[in-house]
Amino acid sequence: MEKSLDRKIARILSDRSCRDFVLADAKDGDMAYGLSAPGRSPEHYAHEGRFRSLDEYRQLMREIVAQGLVDIMLMSASSSEVLTIQERLFDQSPVTPAVRANDATDIWLAAGHRRGALVGGRYGTQPSRPFRTATIDQIMCGKAECPPDERRLGADLGLYSVTFNNDTERDRETLEAYKTFRLEAEAKGFRHFLEVFDPNACGGHCPEDLPRFVNDQIVRTLAGVTRRGRPLFLKIPYHGPAAMEALAGYDRSLVVGVLGGSSGTTFDAFQMLWEAKKYGARAALYGRKINNSEHQLTFVKHLRAVADDQIGPEEAVRAYHADLDRLGIRPYRPLEEDLQRAAAATSYAGTSPPAQGTRRPDQGSLGAHLRSVPRPPGRPVQEPDFSKMSPAEKARWNLERWKQILG
Repeated sequence: MEKSLDRKIARILSDRSCRDFVLADAKDGDMAYGLSAPGRSPEHYAHEGRFRSLDEYRQLMREIVAQGLVDIMLMSASSSEVLTIQERLFDQSPVTPAVRANDATDIWLAAGHRRGALVGGRYGTQPSRPFRTATIDQIMCGKAECPPDERRLGADLGLYSVTFNNDTERDRETLEAYKTFRLEAEAKGFRHFLEVFDPNACGGHCPEDLPRFVNDQIVRTLAGVTRRGRPLFLKIPYHGPAAMEALAGYDRSLVVGVLGGSSGTTFDAFQMLWEAKKYGARAALYGRKINNSEHQLTFVKHLRAVADDQIGPEEAVRAYHADLDRLGIRPYRPLEEDLQRAAAATSYAGTSPPAQGTRRPDQGSLGAHLRSVPRPPGRPVQEPDFSKMSPAEKARWNLERWKQILG
């Protein structure tokens, strides 16, 4: 069956005025977060930290694929093996299956224990190092070596991510790993799209002009890559109109997409897509913004309407709340709060303080205190003195920490 992704990419590349827009649901979080990846269960109560199971996570993938409004479903290799290879979920669907093809260390967000309290692991605060768990063959056919006739059993599209930290040795290592992957992918007929994160641990040498640094790294990296090895499109942080317009206008063969980042308000999600498209983006990959919404199918319906120029961001938020009301679902925020903007992190491990006047559900004074702690690039969030905290205060701190991790 013809995939909507292929049709849209072909039209965008042949006509830069084309308004087609690629929308992806990124449900590859199990390669980063561990148990919390599927998101909070609708059945969690009060301060319980219950998460969905992996089966529930995959059921949401099935439902969103059946809805047919996204162009790509991004998964881990293990989820793709179940849904793409075993169940043949995508055979009669316009949705393209894709797999996270590498899991560099800056997305290793497993939790750990320190001084008797649950805290985030420290991998995300150290300079990113390249690593791949899944092989291309395993993604394509589910085993270590694929005979030629089995290469189409699984996914033939993968996400490869890189993080540049303005460090010669670390960034050269990142580029060497990407080169190795690219050459293997080209030889095996495996397509990819390229995700470029902001620096995650640049220490005392962070670039003064971050948007220009990221844009320059992208075009410099791809200048030496010929057509057969180039990414199908890009997935990058949205740094505003000027940066997007500069990159999208630089090379007409580059299809630029934005990453969703952490969950904010519903207006954040719709507004960022609308604005990014206005200034040249033609793709958006939303993970946490979809996964942490009140009702994912309804959220995706309105996200697609914004992407297709059928509705504006504010109107979409109001329509989404009206649909939630009809479904009998209580929104996380009152409508007026959900129409405000909040800052969003642009990396897996990063957090950003919400804009003034916004909040997430159940945030208290401790959450406000944590948000006020400055976090220079590459440094972990400051921790309280657990020795002076009561068991109840420790439990609350842990809960707020998880809320920040999940967005």
